[in-house]
Amino acid sequence: MYPDILRTESLHMDEIQLAREALTSAEAFAELYRRNVTRVYRYHMAHTGNVKDAEDLTSQTFLAALEGLHMFRGNGSFAAWLMGIASRRRALFFRGRRLEVPLEAALDISSGPPTDKSAMLRIQIESVARALRQISPDRAEAVTLVHFSGLTYAEAARLLGKTEAAVKMLVSRGLTDLRERTSLALEMEK
Repeated sequence: MYPDILRTESLHMDEIQLAREALTSAEAFAELYRRNVTRVYRYHMAHTGNVKDAEDLTSQTFLAALEGLHMFRGNGSFAAWLMGIASRRRALFFRGRRLEVPLEAALDISSGPPTDKSAMLRIQIESVARALRQISPDRAEAVTLVHFSGLTYAEAARLLGKTEAAVKMLVSRGLTDLRERTSLALEMEK
């Protein structure tokens, strides 16, 4: 466990240095983008269930990060700071919109011809996205930040303004809620 802590601290310091360099270097910002684009995309995909919307929100998140980079102080991880921006972008996106994503949009996750594997993936993503909208917003956000965005419990706690123990409880209960809802949905489809 001790080597993992040192590795995490080293990555954190590396992120802080990259963020400072990114103020004047496009290459440094590009590296921050490469390191974090997947987590941001997964976060937005989990909330929207739609590739186009997730891509748009991911772009908006990184544009806002670039514009606000001077405000990053390095008190926490860059990823947590970035996910705070993603959360605010998501809130703006859904403000004034219905929270329900049409089934056709949720299933549009690839442009290639459907295969058995991609069809099952579509069903699973649609089921999880629908279930996330049915559980408590706090639980859904905690699950999304930890499991889709890859934040640690501590980073998610800081972002949500909660204790690490509270986030662990939200995630645990959220996963239980998701399991119940997705298994019920699959049973009803049989």
